Amino acid sequence: MATFLGIDLPTWWFAVIGAVFTGYAILDGFDLGAGAIHLLFKKEESRRIALNAIGPVWDGNEVWLVIGGGALFAGFPEVYATLLSAFYIPFMLFLMVLILRAIAIEFRSKETMLWWRQLWDIIYSISSMMIAFLLGVVLGNLIQGIPIDENFEYQGDFVQLLNPYALLTGLTTLASCTMHGSIYLVMKTEKRLYTKLSIMVSDTSRFFVVCYILQTMVTLVYFPSMSATFKAHPTLFAVPLITVLIIINTRILLEKGKYMLAFMSSAFTMASLLVTVAMNLFPKIIHSTINPAYSITIYNGASSEKSLSIILLFATIGVPIVATYTFFVFWTFKGKVKLDESSY
Repeated sequence: MATFLGIDLPTWWFAVIGAVFTGYAILDGFDLGAGAIHLLFKKEESRRIALNAIGPVWDGNEVWLVIGGGALFAGFPEVYATLLSAFYIPFMLFLMVLILRAIAIEFRSKETMLWWRQLWDIIYSISSMMIAFLLGVVLGNLIQGIPIDENFEYQGDFVQLLNPYALLTGLTTLASCTMHGSIYLVMKTEKRLYTKLSIMVSDTSRFFVVCYILQTMVTLVYFPSMSATFKAHPTLFAVPLITVLIIINTRILLEKGKYMLAFMSSAFTMASLLVTVAMNLFPKIIHSTINPAYSITIYNGASSEKSLSIILLFATIGVPIVATYTFFVFWTFKGKVKLDESSY
């Protein structure tokens, strides 16, 4: 099998796709979290400021989702096909609320009527929560595995996907986004809204810590296989240990009012959690609960070596360009939000 820097191409693609989806989780995570807490702001000015805080970046953040989907299709077509067929209804709901969220952001300020703006505020907030929650449900099912047969075809139903563990993972994902989003908003606001958000970030971070502890306990009790990698390679225990330390550090930074550092710490928390999941799944991507032999791995689900080589070259060029553009946008719109005639 062809290798690059001593690592085989399927492993490279597993890492690349994981990095892209991690980038999406961090970037779109904060504006989904900002949307999730949107209805907690009662004043029209506060809602406009919160909306304009994510206004210049929310659509660019979703580019990472498109890249991730395209990379998954190119690198692991079997995984792409199985995921879309197994999670057909969740993905259709996801696309629907994704579209509704974009419409709500753009339509809200087109009219001045109170009922009009309140309607789109509700749609914006609910759709933001649903996107984060549905992504967590998908992740929860991937962690515990789904019933796929030898042909990689899903043998369950939609209700089976809404199991307690997947729902808990969805809630934890939503909690992570709300913490991430509230920290971002407190960095972008001032005066009374800043004071309100200073209290809110403490509440959302506590909520995330509770969900994280509960998620960890349930995972260790009911899915002990998730710790098999760490038992086989004890040095890797450093990853979950670092995750815990980062979460504690985030709480400390929030208490000290160091919100920029807390935002970076929150981003590292999301990244380390996803790395932990990836390490425990590897080399599997979709675990079959019918028979482990039916699982889709990075090897039996990958494209040909030639295809992987070509698209890895494109990824090497394209991903840094998107990352540079993302950095440029954030740098251009840094600082506190100021409302003007061009604001939402």
